[in-house]
Amino acid sequence: MSVPPPFPRKLLAPRQWLAWLGIGFIRAIVWLPARWIIALGAAFGAAISPLLRARRHVIARNLELCFPELGRAERETLRREATREMGRMLGEFALGWFASDAKLAKLHVKIDGLEHLEAARAQRRGVLLVGGHFSHLELCARLISRRLRIAGMYRRMDSDVFEYMVLRARLRYADIMFDKEQLRSTVKYLKRGGTVWYAPDQDMRGKDSVFAPFFGIPASTITATHHLARLSGASVMPFFHRRTPEGGYALRLEAPLDHFPGDDVVADTTRVNAAVERMVREAPAQYLWAHKRFKTRPEGMPPVY
Repeated sequence: MSVPPPFPRKLLAPRQWLAWLGIGFIRAIVWLPARWIIALGAAFGAAISPLLRARRHVIARNLELCFPELGRAERETLRREATREMGRMLGEFALGWFASDAKLAKLHVKIDGLEHLEAARAQRRGVLLVGGHFSHLELCARLISRRLRIAGMYRRMDSDVFEYMVLRARLRYADIMFDKEQLRSTVKYLKRGGTVWYAPDQDMRGKDSVFAPFFGIPASTITATHHLARLSGASVMPFFHRRTPEGGYALRLEAPLDHFPGDDVVADTTRVNAAVERMVREAPAQYLWAHKRFKTRPEGMPPVY
């Protein structure tokens, strides 16, 4: 495990006190039973939904684009459940960051596909676990870490207090956390046989992104999966996770993508998006539809939001 970051004295400034109150609240609710935390999160998400007009529009538009085969009533039901998932996400973040190992041990967790990881390790290859932005991504990263050592890639938080506390919490279970600028260090870690989890399914702009279909729609997508695999020789394994109707969690590692990476970065990125799409179709309500996944558009194409 990595050494926790030192405490910066600037976090004691009065302008940081509101963030500390937020951390205190999150840590307090973790004392509740896990099922209560998730239920309270769902109720909170439903309660504040009327105040989130812009996000409700984004969710509804994403569902309209990605599930044109569904009727209006079906999409509206899915939208309401996706809004509740935003509240559940807050509860599952709290559990992932601050719950004790003893509390997490009480959750019903099923993990399939570990044999694929064992095969890669027998070959002394690093592994990229490619997942998606689901409400329970943080919690499931910690749950999988109870069975194997992983590192993570993340984007720094805007709040200095949350950045410090969340990074410290993540380093309790992760080998190391790489921010998006540390690609060279990530490659070195993978070359040593490490396992890195990350989710490449956010709207991206710039030279390190390409347009690849996601639910049949051109989506600006980071090309890091192709480049990390090419530079490190790591296997790329889709990492599925979903909350079960019983309140437990089903995690699954799939076989590595064959002949990955190839010579075509767009083709490889398309394969990654297809894997994430399959994950979403298994548990569509649990995906983070509030993100403007199709905000960046190919030249000449009109905006969709």
